[in-house]
Amino acid sequence: MKKNKFWKITLILLVVAFSAILLRPVLFASYIVDGKSMEPTLHDGNLLMVNKVIYNVAEADRFDVIVFHANKQEDYVKRVIGLPGDQIEYKNDKLYINGTYMEEEFLESYVSASNVRPFTDDFTLEEVTGETTVPEGELFVMGDNRQDSLDSRSFGFVSTEQLVGKVDAMYWPISEMSLSLGKYNHAHNSSSVDR
Repeated sequence: MKKNKFWKITLILLVVAFSAILLRPVLFASYIVDGKSMEPTLHDGNLLMVNKVIYNVAEADRFDVIVFHANKQEDYVKRVIGLPGDQIEYKNDKLYINGTYMEEEFLESYVSASNVRPFTDDFTLEEVTGETTVPEGELFVMGDNRQDSLDSRSFGFVSTEQLVGKVDAMYWPISEMSLSLGKYNHAHNSSSVDR
């Protein structure tokens, strides 16, 4: 009786493990950060796990770190700053969304350690995109390294159809491993990304 139960449990575990291996490419993608545009959150060479299905069931949140198709050859990793309907302004190194100051905790230590002032140059959404609000179905994204990031200030909005997914974890190097990037980041698909 115990031997029979052992084999049933073993068979179930093997089926689960095999299913996880088969479904992993559908559910997740691995990326390698290539560049400095997401410092200090992500560094060149970091390995990321991107959840490819989350945005099929939920919308992107402000400050999510996402990977998206920048063009047919490249994927970028950036942070969501503006959501559809948002008015965006940076003034005196502070982010204002719809006229309300938004704290960017993920940048605090980097900004205080940096000699560059302002860390984020002043701009309004209209100045950099010609739009007063983020259009429906679009996102405004920026790299955390504001002085060295190719982002929505240059190339405009990112369509939600371009999204690969949300960065859920950084797993290399192990000393910097994080399972809760949630509101921080930038990437490249093992694949590679960063601009």
